Amino acid sequence: MSKLRASRTRLVGAATTVVLAALSLTACGNGTGVHGEGVAAVTTPTAKSSSPAPSPSASAADSGSDSATPKTGPATRTSAPAVTTPAAKSPGTAKAPARTTSSDKPVTCEGSDTRTVAAPLTRPVNHMLLTVTNTGSKPCFLYYYPAVNFGQEQSVPPVIEDSQPQAVVTLDPGESGYASVSLSATDGSGKGGYTSKSLAVYFFGRSGSGSVGAGAHPALPAKGVHVDDSLEVTYWQQTLDAALNW
Repeated sequence: MSKLRASRTRLVGAATTVVLAALSLTACGNGTGVHGEGVAAVTTPTAKSSSPAPSPSASAADSGSDSATPKTGPATRTSAPAVTTPAAKSPGTAKAPARTTSSDKPVTCEGSDTRTVAAPLTRPVNHMLLTVTNTGSKPCFLYYYPAVNFGQEQSVPPVIEDSQPQAVVTLDPGESGYASVSLSATDGSGKGGYTSKSLAVYFFGRSGSGSVGAGAHPALPAKGVHVDDSLEVTYWQQTLDAALNW
């Protein structure tokens, strides 16, 4: 029995020695004994919880600069006005020039949109000046020369070919064009002379094949004007001086 007790005593002592040795090693490794193990236990979860934190942070930073969401937002806002704005403006832009072009398009000068005045001249002698003023709201073209009829004459007198201007005379509203009429020969060589107290002036169209629109009936002096077979006219002129040269 004494041997059995002695063996138990040795076993308990050995176990105690092992426990003390383990505590001694732990105290040497952490420097704080049991408290050091507590710190290690707390530190481990902290390391695990803090380790995932930087990863979502970095991922969010990357998403903010390279992800599809920021690019889709501006792209959607930009593309919508790009399609809608031209569609809204296009109809208005297309109609405006058509109205402007139509209202400014020149027409042919004729009796209904002009005023014609006939005035005998002292120089050159036996001449008369025709002045046509645009009374309309649009520019008009004075084509070729005036087709004049004195009294009951039906034929149109010839034109002085050398008086043809460089371009068709164009009259803006309020502007005037001119032509001179040689009524009779100054040397008395003309034949078939007569006195006319009425005058009709007609206007050629662009084709020159005949008169267009209404004619004009300017007043003549009360005593009338003397006309013979040397009667001729100039082309329409843009200026008064050009008309008086013939």
